[in-house]
Amino acid sequence: MDTLINNLDLFVSGFRNTLILFFFSAIFALILGTVVGAMRVSPVPIMRGVGTVYVNLVRNTPLTLIMFFFAFGYPKLNLIHWPYEVLAIIALSLYTATYVAEVLRSGFNTVPVGQAEAARAIGLPFAQTMTLVVMPQAMRAVIPPMMSVFIALLKNTTVAAGFSVAEAGAIRATLSERGEPAIVVLLWVAAIFVLLVGLLSLLQRYLERRWKVLR
Repeated sequence: MDTLINNLDLFVSGFRNTLILFFFSAIFALILGTVVGAMRVSPVPIMRGVGTVYVNLVRNTPLTLIMFFFAFGYPKLNLIHWPYEVLAIIALSLYTATYVAEVLRSGFNTVPVGQAEAARAIGLPFAQTMTLVVMPQAMRAVIPPMMSVFIALLKNTTVAAGFSVAEAGAIRATLSERGEPAIVVLLWVAAIFVLLVGLLSLLQRYLERRWKVLR
């Protein structure tokens, strides 16, 4: 307990940055993943091809390599300068969006084909068919796997610690320099992550109960 209390400022700062990375990465990944997921089931072959290439390329690339590129490769391209925190959010968003897209694609496939055909029969274009008919039903069906993706995202934020982002994953290294026992620090970091994952699980159960009533 002394390790936590004596270094509370560092724990608060580290997990605050972790939550910032998680929050913005989750939002951008959800937006991009929804677009890519819709492209994956689009009737237009080019859109399906682009979505498939993006998912297969990024999802099969280790997150560490993606983070490495944005930390060391991107600055050498002489493009817009971004701080490491923003680049970490971009890397996490691009990576997580592929999993969001695949989860949504599986959800789209649970919606009866007849509903999409009926929507097109009354003159709705593909975009409106997806947003008004298919997507609202699919989102209810994918809550558990989608929350699993976000739980994985929360834990993946620790990768940013190796690229000059001072979040929860960097707490151990900093406190080791102060002479704190590494195993104790790691146990406290793990305990706080378990608490955060537990909160996401509670959110999952709440959404499942709420949307179950709306069906």
